Amino acid sequence: MQYLGAHISIAGGIQNSLDRALKLECTAMQIFLKQPRKLFDREIPHKNIDEWEEKSSKIKTIPIDAILAHTGYLVNLAVPDDDKWENYISAMVDEMSRADSLGILNIVLHPGSPHNRNEKWGIKRIASAIDKIYSEYKFNVNIALETTAGTGSHLGWKFEHLHDIISQSKYSEKLTVVFDTCHTFAAGYDFTTPEKYKNVWQQFDKIIGLKKLVGIHLNDSKHPLNSHKDRHEHIGKGYLGIEPFRLIMQDSRFVDIPKVIETPKDDDWDSKNLKILRELASKK
Repeated sequence: MQYLGAHISIAGGIQNSLDRALKLECTAMQIFLKQPRKLFDREIPHKNIDEWEEKSSKIKTIPIDAILAHTGYLVNLAVPDDDKWENYISAMVDEMSRADSLGILNIVLHPGSPHNRNEKWGIKRIASAIDKIYSEYKFNVNIALETTAGTGSHLGWKFEHLHDIISQSKYSEKLTVVFDTCHTFAAGYDFTTPEKYKNVWQQFDKIIGLKKLVGIHLNDSKHPLNSHKDRHEHIGKGYLGIEPFRLIMQDSRFVDIPKVIETPKDDDWDSKNLKILRELASKK
């Protein structure tokens, strides 16, 4: 079964996201665990967690390991300021506690920005934050580092960044990776033809390892290759075009990998984008 879905709203309670995913006929999904523009938020009510557990146990089409959580926008584990670093670590701990309470196995994280410090320093800073978290808390959830567009000084736009964070952490077994199509393309990796697609995934496997891949964000890009701009577009409507999405949907290596869209939410575009992707899965 193809694990395919969308980033789903948690409005009205986190348990309601499951109902929304079912209406879209999702077999995978992604959610925020709180308001994404807040570092901290009120706890998830126990009754909501109970409802989540009851619903998720009955929904056979969306297995728990096909559900990704995503951290809020503000967490930055590469920040140089020590007080802010400690605060972001606390926010990450809060996010991971929420994921564990729901039984979610992977929480997606943008690695962060070291601001005026260099890449090497930032990578070490992120690995140190991860080590601090896992040494002090016994979380079940893995941290899934996301490929980024490389806007400003943000890390994660080179496969080597993710490899180095993982290899420098004492808890490398708890670190996984999510490949975002828009971000990776904007970072300068061209996978718009079968040959280029093959080459990029060979690089990914050599540098990071396909065994670390736990999710793919399927987003077209509003900006061209190597733009370093993170702006998502509907499937086939941007600079990526249809072909790379056809290649991903027909790649036997990724059938069991959760694939979710984070495309603009206007009108009924989640349904339209998912329909296109389902058709691509069988179109030769």
